[in-house]
This record gives sequence, structure tokens and C-alpha cells, in this order.
Amino acid sequence: MVSIELRTARREQLVDITRDVEERVASSGLVEGVCVLWSTHTTGGLTVNEGADPAVARDIEAWLASAAPEGPGYLHREGNADAHIKTALVGPGLTLVVSAGRLQLGRWQRVFFCEFDGPRTRRVLFQLIPAT
Repeated sequence: MVSIELRTARREQLVDITRDVEERVASSGLVEGVCVLWSTHTTGGLTVNEGADPAVARDIEAWLASAAPEGPGYLHREGNADAHIKTALVGPGLTLVVSAGRLQLGRWQRVFFCEFDGPRTRRVLFQLIPAT
């Protein structure tokens, strides 16, 4: 198992990590199987969504910010309860199909790390599982 390290720039941010994942898949030699990605954080998740128009990521960030706003009113005393809620909504992991040595993403799909408590240095675990 290896990991992808990234540094986020702001509190709420979707970071496109598709290229990192694609490069690791390509260099692995895996032809058929799955790629498992796992965020090791409780305030950052993973998602697949449109990457062609950056407004989509901003819309997702804005909606999540309104659904679970930062600020008082939470029992969690650390000041980042909203980030934990957003991560629970998005989820910490992804399973992606690999075929013909490539991720099988749709035309507009990209892989995003979802930062909800940045800026921080983050770690995403990366594991390839060959088809049997």
C-alpha cells in the first residue's frame, strides 16, 4: 500500500487528485482490477464528480457549507464539527474500476479529495487489487 500526500489551501476545498491516481495506476502494471482510495482523516473525504467546469466543485463546497455551517451550536468542542458532518455526508473512501491498465472514469469525471478543515497536509491511502 502507498499513499498520496497533498497540501490543501483553504478550509473547504475540492482538490483534484485524478492525475496522481492515474499515474500510480499506469506505473503499477495492473491491467484489470480495482483501485481503492481511503482518506485517513475524519474531516476530509473523497468523491468522484465533474471536473471540466470548476464551478461544480465550488457549488458542492457552497452547498455543503450551507448544509453544515461552520460556527457555534455544535456539541463538539474542537470547533470543526461541521467538517466531521461534511465528511460523513461525502464519505472517506472510493473504489474505482481499472480496465486495460486505466481508470474507467466517465468523460467528465475526476477524483477529488474533499477538504473540510484546512489548510492541512493530508494523506490518501492507495491500494490496487487485481481481478481474479
